[in-house]
Amino acid sequence: MQSMFTTKDLKKLIIPLIIEQLLGVTVGMADIVMVSAAGEAAVSGISLVDTINILLIQVFSAMATGGAVISAQYIGRRDQAGASRSADQLMLSVTVLAIIISAAALAGNRYILQGIYGNIGTDVMDNAVTYFYLTALSFPFLGIYNAGAALCRSMGNSKVSMKISFVMNLLNICGNMLLIYGLHMGSAGAGVSTLTSRLAAAVLMYLVIHNQDSLIHLSRRLVWKPDFKMIREILAIGIPAGLENSIFQIGKLLLSSLVSTFGTAAIAANAVTGSVAGLQCITGSAMGLALITVVGQCVGAGCLEEATRYVKKFLKLVYISMGLINLSVILFIPGIVGLFSLSPEAQELAKTMMFIHGAGCILIWPASFVLPNAMRAAGDAKFPMVVSVVLMWVCRIGMAYVFAIAFDFEAVGVWLAMMVDWTFRAIIFLHRIYSGKWLKKAAGNHQAN
Repeated sequence: MQSMFTTKDLKKLIIPLIIEQLLGVTVGMADIVMVSAAGEAAVSGISLVDTINILLIQVFSAMATGGAVISAQYIGRRDQAGASRSADQLMLSVTVLAIIISAAALAGNRYILQGIYGNIGTDVMDNAVTYFYLTALSFPFLGIYNAGAALCRSMGNSKVSMKISFVMNLLNICGNMLLIYGLHMGSAGAGVSTLTSRLAAAVLMYLVIHNQDSLIHLSRRLVWKPDFKMIREILAIGIPAGLENSIFQIGKLLLSSLVSTFGTAAIAANAVTGSVAGLQCITGSAMGLALITVVGQCVGAGCLEEATRYVKKFLKLVYISMGLINLSVILFIPGIVGLFSLSPEAQELAKTMMFIHGAGCILIWPASFVLPNAMRAAGDAKFPMVVSVVLMWVCRIGMAYVFAIAFDFEAVGVWLAMMVDWTFRAIIFLHRIYSGKWLKKAAGNHQAN
């Protein structure tokens, strides 16, 4: 029996995604390195806002995931018209949601920051307010880019989103060099660069997805009339994923608030570790995105056994690649930390946090975070949502307060609690995959059709 995806197909899908993830992470690190020249207050302010931004962005990112799953399943059924209809509805839904979220963030700005972080230093708050305002303006553009990138991935054309990501990140880093180093605008410079680069990426992505020659494309005249049946299909995947990611980010916000009580050095070390953490997960994140396309198309075609084989193959590849990357990161932790303008206290904290995260990435991250993507692509989106939410509150948040306060590990305790969360996630998700329960809904849908 011929496989749905050849080794060449998988390489064409995965390699551009890895490069795209690498671009995003390295530019994110460059942001922090550049802003660190303006002092720890600027770094801390931006890191606090980024935690909120990620929460808000997760809402329409989850919608993009839902749209990608539905489009991939239509492609698996060889229904190109249905895939393109889903593209219209995805772009409509994500754009409207992003505008609403942007308006709420602009209106709430300082009140949101004060409500979450309380009485942080005035200099940190001023930097946070400025950066939050500018990045909130960019949400609609980022929503359009994310929706388009998800559609490109669903048809196996990740090279397009990689190229646009390269342009976006190049504009961002050039803008930072000009505005932060040249004009000394600090957090405002970082915000303007982010806004400009996301606007450019949205325009380019819209032009690509509007191309009528693409396998999946927007209508020649974009349909702004909601197709509620199609939207419900997208939401069936997007809502559980969105709730999971949003509640997960709420947990991170609560933990950022906890970290902020341990001082500016702890906040800065946490921010730097967070930026490097993305580098440690690059291959896993990329293959997780690719798995949505692969499993989605297999499920659409009714090839459920093949979907299971691909999941096991991807999991093995992620363990190997992340093991190699994280062993390298652990060996070079002192040099990596030295790239950032941190105080001696913050440097020591960052070294400890990076080691903990690196060890977790080698042992438990793949099973904890790659497998849920396979479940969502098969329509089993509620299970990983429930598991993730429960474990986040019980393990990540509950144990963080125990480790940080009761055991007096302070900010390091937050990262130890994260490892406890990952461990239980990995155990539960591995059982779900190997028991075959994740494919029950897909099997039922295939029989019904």
